[in-house]
Amino acid sequence: MADHSVSDLVAELTLAEKVALTHGANDPDGRATGYVQGIERLDVPPLRMVDGPLGVRVPGESATAFPAPLALAATFDTALAEEYGAALGRETKGMDADVLLAPGANLIRVPQNGRNFEYYSEDPVLSAAFAARVTAGIQSEDTIATPKHYVANNQETHRASVSADVSERALRELYLPSFRAAVEAGAGSVMTAYNSVNGTRMSDHERLLRDVLKDEWDFEGYVVSDWFGTEDAAAAANAGLDVEMPGVTMAEMAGALDEEGEQEFEIPEELARGMPDHESCERFAEVLADRVREGALDEARLDDMVTRVLTQMDRIGRLDGTRGDGAVDTPEHRALAERVATRGSVLLKNDDDVLPLADDAAVALVGPNVDETVLGGGGSSETTPVTETTPEDGITARADGDVTVEYGLPPVEAVSMLEMMVGGEQGDDQGESPNEPTREADVEGAVAAATDADVAVVCVRDTATEAIDRDSLALPDRQNELVVAVAEAAERTVVVCNTSGPVELPWRDAVDAIVQNWYPGQAHGDALAAVLYGDADPGGRLPVTFAPEEAYPTSGDERRYPGVDGVVHYDEGVFVGYRHFDDAADVPTYPFGHGHSYAEFAYTDAALEGDTVRVTVENTAERAGREVVQVYVRPPERDDRPVRELAGFASVPVPAGASETVAIDLDDHAFETYDEDDGWVTPPGEYTLEVGRSSRDTRLELSTSR
Repeated sequence: MADHSVSDLVAELTLAEKVALTHGANDPDGRATGYVQGIERLDVPPLRMVDGPLGVRVPGESATAFPAPLALAATFDTALAEEYGAALGRETKGMDADVLLAPGANLIRVPQNGRNFEYYSEDPVLSAAFAARVTAGIQSEDTIATPKHYVANNQETHRASVSADVSERALRELYLPSFRAAVEAGAGSVMTAYNSVNGTRMSDHERLLRDVLKDEWDFEGYVVSDWFGTEDAAAAANAGLDVEMPGVTMAEMAGALDEEGEQEFEIPEELARGMPDHESCERFAEVLADRVREGALDEARLDDMVTRVLTQMDRIGRLDGTRGDGAVDTPEHRALAERVATRGSVLLKNDDDVLPLADDAAVALVGPNVDETVLGGGGSSETTPVTETTPEDGITARADGDVTVEYGLPPVEAVSMLEMMVGGEQGDDQGESPNEPTREADVEGAVAAATDADVAVVCVRDTATEAIDRDSLALPDRQNELVVAVAEAAERTVVVCNTSGPVELPWRDAVDAIVQNWYPGQAHGDALAAVLYGDADPGGRLPVTFAPEEAYPTSGDERRYPGVDGVVHYDEGVFVGYRHFDDAADVPTYPFGHGHSYAEFAYTDAALEGDTVRVTVENTAERAGREVVQVYVRPPERDDRPVRELAGFASVPVPAGASETVAIDLDDHAFETYDEDDGWVTPPGEYTLEVGRSSRDTRLELSTSR
């Protein structure tokens, strides 16, 4: 259907029908997270939205459980990101849905954020590149991508009530780039955040919704609220919100009504701090038509809202029935899930080449959850796979030597927003844990197994969920104690971390190797075995800085986190993540971009051609490997600029003994800073380009005048 046909269709709609296309309703099939009813009289089908971004979440149904986006970003491979997005798009179609509520495009500002695993990085260039390519992949499969949560949604504590007090410079340099990149990649929808920005609720934020998103960035799609994320209907519509979700009560959405239609559940206090006030929403369905009649909302604006929705439906073939078929849980998707989990694994430490393991090594596999697949965190991103492998499954199947399994501790129990919503979904999305939560601690048994083995592999994990931030960056329960005890007894110790983001590693000097394995999804066991035994090179690099909790800029200051009197102050400005550690001359545990390979690389012949850096990378080892080349810009004068900023990167496979010439295009704003009076400016002077393996490992330098 051409654009003019959409216009003709809008002209035929009654006022009530227009309003119906701008808000959620109950899905008669009970499958969609968000449902916009169709207009049967005009053959307009309904629009169905489903949760992401680790896979498609439809209650009671299965789909491919992909690794967490943070693990994807650790690959530093944007081509792989587009494959990931395309697979998500196909699975959305395969689930008979039209819109995927993904990708998560928020920057990682607070290391304890309960949803960090859904996001990409602390760096805006890396985050923007992945948001763009995942979005492009989703949209390529005639599925509407919905980058979220626009904007400055960087914590779960009081996420629905807090206001982010953030400068225009920080917005432009850090928090907006991922959303702009996703829009430029073709996103058909953008979801507003719960929080306010500088005192204005995001669903009502005219400057950021209309002036920036729609006018400045030419966004042609529709803006949808987060669920129960609105208050004043006319204010939201006038500010630029196009669709209000979910359009029903929380009890209706959760299916928690008694026979009289009354709500029959309460939200626990711990969870309530991160949940919206569903009773304060003024629903489009109830008042929007009256607001038009009263003149509080111009009908031309309502027509624009409807046009945006119908245009996106037309783009994916929903209006004329040309949308193709999707596919769920295919062999290709299973292989992709394993490839991402493998490639995203980061080898943080590997003393004396303990890894890869010898095929015939006697292994003590230790950890409270080694018989469980870590699919992801809790909340709307929970996905139920058809098949999955645990560390125990993967390692015992791969090993030629003896594998002794000892849990050491009771299982670390996952936490889930959905399970905590009494009367709502009770965690079916994550499946039943195969282990016994009452299993007793047996650190002595783990120590005995480690003593008798050639190498001990200790798997540890954290827990994270939407709506609640982590208490700290320490591993929960007694896992640190378990690692120390095993390391003291074992000849060699490898620790595997399945965490949602940065975690403290107080025992790192006592162990021989550390693998950061994130939330690896359904292929957990097979991917881990491939990395540990060297069937694949650990190609991942850190997309976030690892450091002690107190060293981050949001720690130890309530103004910065979690906020004071309903306001969180972004006083650190643009000094987030590695920018902060560089500015403070503080040495992190492991820097941004860090990660080892099983190969060794030498850098030569770096040159700048226009805005492209070319460098030759030679693999000096006797085995193939994958290198991630990173380029950072260092300004001529610091003033209030970071010491260095990532400007470009590339992930490249290099055969044993071979060389590859790598071309890295620099970011559009590589040399610029944002001036609140003049916009993007490039201060003149001599800039240094650092070419290397991490933010703290420079191999070559170039200079350029601007």
